Amino acid sequence: MMNRCGLITVQKEPVPLKSIEVELEVRDHVATVVSTLNYQNKEDKAVEAVFVFPLPGDAAVCHFSAVIGQKEIVAEVKEKQEAREEYDDALSSGQQAFLLEESEQSPDIFSMKVGGLAPGESASIRLEYVTELAVQADDGLRFCLPAVLNPRYQPQGSEGASVQVFSVPASLVPYTLCFCGRLFSPRPICKVESSCSLDPLQYLNTDQTQATVKLAAGHKFDKDVEVVIYYKDAHQPTAVVEAGQTSAETGTLMGDPVVMVSLYPEFPQSVMSSVDSCGEFVFLMDRSGSMGAPLNNKERHQTRISSARDTLLLLLKSLPMGCYFNIYSFGSSFQHIFPQSVEYSQKTMEEALKKVEEMKANLGGTEILEPLKHIYSHRCIPNHPRQLFVFTDGEVGNTKQVLDLVKKNSGSHRCFSFGIGEGASSALINGLAKEGGGHAQFITGTDRMQPKVMQSLRFALQPAVEDISVTWDLPKGVSVTVLSPPITSIFQGQRSLIYGQLTGQTSEATEGSVTVKYSLAGRPSQNQLHFSLKPAEDTGLTVHRLAARTLIRSLEMEDRELRGRQDGGMKEKVVQLSVQSGVSSCFTAFIAVNKTDGKVIQGPLVRRNVPRPRLRAGGGMSRMAMVGAAPASFGMKRMLKGKGRSPKTRSHCLLTDGPISQKAVPQVAVHEGACSSDLIKGEVATAPKRVNRDPFMQLVSLQKASGCWTLDPDLAAALGKSREEVEKSKPATVNSEVWATILALIWLHGFKMDAKEEWELLAMKAASWLRAQNAPCVPECVDAGNALLGCSVQKDALML
Repeated sequence: MMNRCGLITVQKEPVPLKSIEVELEVRDHVATVVSTLNYQNKEDKAVEAVFVFPLPGDAAVCHFSAVIGQKEIVAEVKEKQEAREEYDDALSSGQQAFLLEESEQSPDIFSMKVGGLAPGESASIRLEYVTELAVQADDGLRFCLPAVLNPRYQPQGSEGASVQVFSVPASLVPYTLCFCGRLFSPRPICKVESSCSLDPLQYLNTDQTQATVKLAAGHKFDKDVEVVIYYKDAHQPTAVVEAGQTSAETGTLMGDPVVMVSLYPEFPQSVMSSVDSCGEFVFLMDRSGSMGAPLNNKERHQTRISSARDTLLLLLKSLPMGCYFNIYSFGSSFQHIFPQSVEYSQKTMEEALKKVEEMKANLGGTEILEPLKHIYSHRCIPNHPRQLFVFTDGEVGNTKQVLDLVKKNSGSHRCFSFGIGEGASSALINGLAKEGGGHAQFITGTDRMQPKVMQSLRFALQPAVEDISVTWDLPKGVSVTVLSPPITSIFQGQRSLIYGQLTGQTSEATEGSVTVKYSLAGRPSQNQLHFSLKPAEDTGLTVHRLAARTLIRSLEMEDRELRGRQDGGMKEKVVQLSVQSGVSSCFTAFIAVNKTDGKVIQGPLVRRNVPRPRLRAGGGMSRMAMVGAAPASFGMKRMLKGKGRSPKTRSHCLLTDGPISQKAVPQVAVHEGACSSDLIKGEVATAPKRVNRDPFMQLVSLQKASGCWTLDPDLAAALGKSREEVEKSKPATVNSEVWATILALIWLHGFKMDAKEEWELLAMKAASWLRAQNAPCVPECVDAGNALLGCSVQKDALML
């Protein structure tokens, strides 16, 4: 007998979803994704299949249809309540109906309902969306197909009701996934990497600007499908003009041409090589129970919280003298190391590191709103720009509330966000960075957290770009209405996207330009791009849909800001734009009713919840499996009685491939910091002893806040030598701290060049300290250090 744990309502409940086929098409940095979900009802009763699933948070869903036999039924976008009522009315009348809607609390959660699937009947549901691909720190373009939907923690007393997400272990997912993609680029495609096994990249032409990728056979639903695409000269600015829809009225967004401008500002090298010594650095660390899970399936001893601790160590060692800092951690409650940010010194650094070493994943749920409010309640320190670093596995239900708060305070800080592990909410992670004027990173598969975080620290240490303005130079008779929010932050090498609606016509030469001006380190700078106004071919309406999505998201946020302060708001504008463009919003839904069949479905429908793959237990959530949306929006009216277990019972359910006995429970959560709510009360598992720190992290832990190292047995051990060997090799005229610091730098350059991005900032700090000492005989020390450690590092490489 097959055992199903997790949140399945009834053992052996049939699942009508049989397979998912996903086709990806990437053109430069824009992806079009078509998902076909194949359903078959093998029961003797008519069913309603309900499927709650994730999509990228910035996706513009633009098509939803169903094929029954030889007939296609295309859905329309309607106001959400109207669509729900039409769906319910259709099912009450014995008609087939299909409903797709976005969660009201998080834009990366959707619900699909297939209502009235008759016995023996099959249906293919087609879902299409477009999305921009995010640029990674290594210049790769990241596409993620979210396969894993972890339950979202909805704080007690928060707005919006909850809905159940039915889950099974990844090994028990009853449907298959087929994934393939076609890539088109104006520049050669260098390589494609993935968190999943792919078939070899197939080029379709000799200049390598077209290629296909395909998921290798045997893919398991144990991770998101992540594909990273690398182009040659990825940082070329581009502009695409797309013709309007011929059937749409001129003067509307869909009827006029739209331009999409992609800019990559380049900063002078002199600015990039300098590091600000000022700033207030606030680190906000997720310590919910789910952070006790393994970072990936291959290195299960490395938990998310242990990797986060190592990352905090690197960050604290890399901070410049003279700055301020504080560390917050959160779960169901939150803590902070200092009452308010303190000046960075050896004393405060040691005090913080001691607390970091004690951090475990033992604070329960994922309530991020309250610690953010507490951080923002403190005044910023004059002449020390606030930089907020947020680390979370993203299992948050009240995403929009969180993003609204960050945007409200965007003028006082920059926010850098890190999504840890599979299933992290892209809407939350990308939204934090977007609204906070920072940068987002995702740590999935076998990624190491440290290099990605240190890249963001380098961004944070860049001087803030100020006085940003965008100007257009267009032919006489042509004007532009900018649809994107104003650019609030610019980082070296990071893309800035601008959408504009073009109106008017000209018979003259069709070329325009756009210029971004800004102030950098007190100096005026600008980047300009000339572009043709001739519409590109073969773009469909992709640019229009992305522009509509951008405008819809801005209006939705404006609506939430206005709500409660005055009547109305932006809802009517959002609904009108969503209906006209065919792009989803939180106020609309896709609805399709099969009115031509003539058949009437007999008897009450049996609800079948399609399970999601789930990687782990609930992570200490007091209210399990929640995404914020009203129960009615997901067909809860017709949910059969007696099928669900209570939330309290569910919050203690551990996922496994076999049955769990009472006696087995205390041995389950063996990962460090496992949440006690996953265990029977009073029987808390003992965390395993920490694995001895590797020499690199040991060396890093010994660095002083000033940047130097001291000569002691711990340093010698990290270098792989005895204290006697190290002291014996020291030149006689050299200070012991200078000698220890030079040895540490030689070891890093000699043995850890593959991790240079992790230690580069702390090495710069060490080199700066050494230069300030005016130490004699530095060349002699470097030679002696090379001889001792068996290296051949040049003095210039050490920045001395």
